[in-house]
Amino acid sequence: MTQLTHTTLDPATVRADQGEARWWFDALAVIKVTGAETGGAMTIVEMTYPRDAEAPLHVHYREDEAFWILEGSATFLVGEQTIEAGPGDYLFGPRDIPHKFTIGPEGCRMLFICTPGGNFENAVRGMSAPARARTIPPPPDTPPNLEHIAAVARANGCELLM
Repeated sequence: MTQLTHTTLDPATVRADQGEARWWFDALAVIKVTGAETGGAMTIVEMTYPRDAEAPLHVHYREDEAFWILEGSATFLVGEQTIEAGPGDYLFGPRDIPHKFTIGPEGCRMLFICTPGGNFENAVRGMSAPARARTIPPPPDTPPNLEHIAAVARANGCELLM
């Protein structure tokens, strides 16, 4: 007979100005909660994008990814489905389904909610730098190292499909 064990987690609060702030490509990523902090249940990252930013086509193999638009707008391609999303809208991107998005003309602030947690925040950290301010980063001096980005993605169960 198999006996399941359950670990009780401590309640937690992350204030609006808290979380690990990272400059991830052209966006501000604030890791609000990690897989370690939720017993592996989820990762939540608050993203702030400038207007017209784009995420490349990619796929997650280890987690599902949900998007909750807080401000602004974005156009998502999830599998074959195109979805226009604005404030208050929620989208679900199941694992193994390629997806990408383009930010609207007013920019966008949204939550990435990944289940289970643990891999996604490691991918963010591996592809980003600590933010020097809680703002959208300045334009980069050099183009991104696509080989490094692809390797970090692979190590965390994702694949870039560019």
